Amino acid sequence: MNKKTLNEVNVSGKKVLVRVDFNVPLKDGVITDDNRIQAALPTIKHLVKNKAKIILLSHLSRIKTEEDKSKKSLAPIAIALEKAVGQKVVFVAATRGAELESAINTLKDGEILLLENTRFEDVKNNEVVKAESKNDPDLGKYWASLGDIFVNDAFGTAHRAHASNVGISKNIKESCVGFLVQKELEMLAQGVDKPAHPFVAIIGGAKVSDKIGVIDNLLTKADKIIIGGGMAYTFFAAQGHKIGKSLLEADKIDLAKEYLQKANGKIILPIDSANATEFKDVAPSFSGVDLPDDVMGLDIGPKSIELFQKELLGAKTVAWNGPMGVFEMENFKKGTVAVCESIANLKDAFTLIGGGDSAAAAIQLGFKEKFTHISTGGGASLEYMEGKVLPGVEAIQNK
Repeated sequence: MNKKTLNEVNVSGKKVLVRVDFNVPLKDGVITDDNRIQAALPTIKHLVKNKAKIILLSHLSRIKTEEDKSKKSLAPIAIALEKAVGQKVVFVAATRGAELESAINTLKDGEILLLENTRFEDVKNNEVVKAESKNDPDLGKYWASLGDIFVNDAFGTAHRAHASNVGISKNIKESCVGFLVQKELEMLAQGVDKPAHPFVAIIGGAKVSDKIGVIDNLLTKADKIIIGGGMAYTFFAAQGHKIGKSLLEADKIDLAKEYLQKANGKIILPIDSANATEFKDVAPSFSGVDLPDDVMGLDIGPKSIELFQKELLGAKTVAWNGPMGVFEMENFKKGTVAVCESIANLKDAFTLIGGGDSAAAAIQLGFKEKFTHISTGGGASLEYMEGKVLPGVEAIQNK
């Protein structure tokens, strides 16, 4: 990795701006999953230990109205962070101005300050201005002026060019990636760019259109690409099969044909389907790849599970992105569970989950410890798997 990392920067006595990802789920002001706060701790604790003055920036959800601001303050996150780091966190309910500047200027070495939700800058006087999410140059410059060094440790927003990542990076003397982003980039590079072979990619999810770039990029790198989920039915249609009422992207049939041709046998599709007459959690009926007119496919069937398990045997690298069916429904999660178990039980393999639904599935099913790496950033890891440049990383100084 050619980007400067936290260990290569002297932070002692410096004001260090850190972009973290505290976009955690809140219910009635209570955090229901603090994974993202935990993920930021190694970087924060390193800065405390090395006597930096720590200024944390994060967004929380989307802000579209003044009313959103009352529900999306980072105040509860400051309280949770205090518990997690075991020391006081100064919370400033502002994103700019005299109060914030004065609080930063009185920070002592090793102290932590969290400023208000960066996306509050997206709405001014009830007007949507998107200063944060459209990377307003003045805002990026202003935030950069508050510190000496910038650390980007928010992988979840690395695929976006915002004022709080790219804007600050471009206007500050020194920048680096934090430990979380460093680990993500190293793991994704090992799983996607420098895989040990045989390399099997598993791609699921609802739509071909969401994963075009991933299939494109991985066709040149993987030895096999297993395709499941709703997108499989567009491939079935491309092969001339009847897909009943299943999800179909008619405008992507030609593209699916093109991929099948280009893949030269690399693409492995399901050979049966678990179906229902409507989108409901009911006991499934099963069919081969030709579905009756009155049903929709909601998961891969038992024969496909066996086939996919066989195709995974002996894999040295596996990258998985997207579920095999509607895994939120008890009756249609078998495919996703089986694939998850098969990957988790591979011996001596590098196993990577590219965030999003597949990460949620693996964690829910209790396989978190069984994978080499589960990405914390769905969108960012997806774009990495597509071979795209991540603006939040690109803007950081090179070594």
